[in-house]
This record gives sequence, structure tokens and C-alpha cells, in this order.
Amino acid sequence: MMLPWLRCSRIMPRHSVFVYGTLKRGEPNHHWLTEKENGDALFVGTANTKEKYPLVIASRYNIPYTLELPGKGENIEGEIYDVDDNMLAKLDVLEDHPKYYERKVKKAVLQDSGEEVDIWIYLLHHYKPHMIELPFLKSYQHNGDHGLKYVASEDDISDPDDI
Repeated sequence: MMLPWLRCSRIMPRHSVFVYGTLKRGEPNHHWLTEKENGDALFVGTANTKEKYPLVIASRYNIPYTLELPGKGENIEGEIYDVDDNMLAKLDVLEDHPKYYERKVKKAVLQDSGEEVDIWIYLLHHYKPHMIELPFLKSYQHNGDHGLKYVASEDDISDPDDI
């Protein structure tokens, strides 16, 4: 018989992750959040970053990037997922944290309740200066009216100089 306190100690910690690009529902990389071998992810709700950030589309693959430049840009709309340690580790691999993106704790505001929550968000710290001259988006859709459709690739693009 397993003791109740032992059972509780085996519960995996959970993390709130804010996704704003190709990981959102209906976007090309959303499958990362639904494949059980990656871990567990539960949709919490739609939210906006409390601080403004530049969300831009760049690179030859038309990747959405949120630049670590708080106060400039928009209150980005995205989705919050409650994920386990395994999923967080898989997302770190996908986002090449901490080499390419850096995962940081920031604040977001849930749209349905107005509740302010702490979230993990992947931000691009090492970006080329021309990226702050690109149009800033409030919300990303791969087939949006920006005309820059996301291009999936197996290429290693983890070097910021490739942007």
C-alpha cells in the first residue's frame, strides 16, 4: 500500500507557459503540445502579456519572435498552457533555450477573467538591430494578412546570426 504522502510526492510540478506563435492552437507546431510522448499540456486560456513587447516575423522561415525589449511593441496575445516538467523540457529543446531563446518569467493577463498570472515566455535576446524596425504584431497567425507564411524546416537555425 502506498502512503498518501508518498503518492503526493510523485506529482509532477506544473508550469504556466505562454505561447504566442506557431505553438498556438491551429498553428503549425501546436502538435508539440498535444503529443503525449512530449509530456502533458493543459490549455488554460487566452491572455495578453502585461508588458508590451515587439512581436515580429523574421528569417527566411518567417518565424515569429518576441524580442526582449519590454515597453516597446504591443501587449501580445497568446495562449497559456499548464505543462509538466517533461513538456517544459521538450519546449526548451524546441526553442533552443538558453542559446537561442531565453525562457523568462513575466506577467500575463487572462482575457476571460482579467486575472494576472506569472508565466514562462520564450524571448529572443540576441537579435539583429533591423528586427526592431519590422512591423510589430499584437497576435500571430501563420496565414495572417501579413503575407509571411511560416516555413517549417529541419535546418539548424539556433544561431541568432541566421535571422
